[in-house]
Amino acid sequence: MKCISWNVNGLRAVVKKNFMEVFNELDADFFCLQETKLQEGQIDLDLPGYHQYWNYAEKKGYSGTAIFAKEEALSVRYGMNIEEHDTEGRLITLEYPNFYMITCYTPNSQNELKRLDYRMTWEDDFREYLNELRKDKPVVVCGDLNVAHQNIDLKNWKTNQKNAGFTPEERQKFTELLETGFIDTYRHFYPEKEGVYSWWSYRFNARKNNAGWRIDYFVVSDELKENLVDATIHTEITGSDHCPVELLFN
Repeated sequence: MKCISWNVNGLRAVVKKNFMEVFNELDADFFCLQETKLQEGQIDLDLPGYHQYWNYAEKKGYSGTAIFAKEEALSVRYGMNIEEHDTEGRLITLEYPNFYMITCYTPNSQNELKRLDYRMTWEDDFREYLNELRKDKPVVVCGDLNVAHQNIDLKNWKTNQKNAGFTPEERQKFTELLETGFIDTYRHFYPEKEGVYSWWSYRFNARKNNAGWRIDYFVVSDELKENLVDATIHTEITGSDHCPVELLFN
């Protein structure tokens, strides 16, 4: 099973660049998107052989997620059935016979951490949501989780400790998720690998200088540990300020 996750930071813009080329070349069983930034009817993607699942934010041009899947899901959930969290199109859950596939675009804590309190509520509710699902069957979660977990997950960790995405609070919530029985698949395979990131600011020539952050993940519940084959970060693929990340599992 080949799974891809990509924060496209505006799907309509990336479609005008290289989206279809990347989509066809990667040929994934699941192709998950975050930050699609569109409403229903604003794009018509012809993806033969794929079932399309979309979750749109109520606010135009903001957030949004999608999953393109070769196999039709048994059931689909949009959001986590909590009104506070379900207006921004951040979550899609597909049910299959042996697992759940989830794409997630975690809320950013924003400048001056003005949304950090809300982010903490989201994290607790999302962790509870995942652990409820896992009582039924294993869980695969992917997406822009908006946190660099360890110092090796971003280039300039010393100067970013009070910035959104690398606060002690956000990092601790990711630790808590892992401690409940989830695996950061990239670190599972490459526990000490440095200098491999999935997001770079558009400013300061960040991508050219590889001054990036690893904030895009595949996280799976422990039950799938023996099924994991490999995890990849496609730093060579441009088109967005994020690059796609990949998981192979049986």
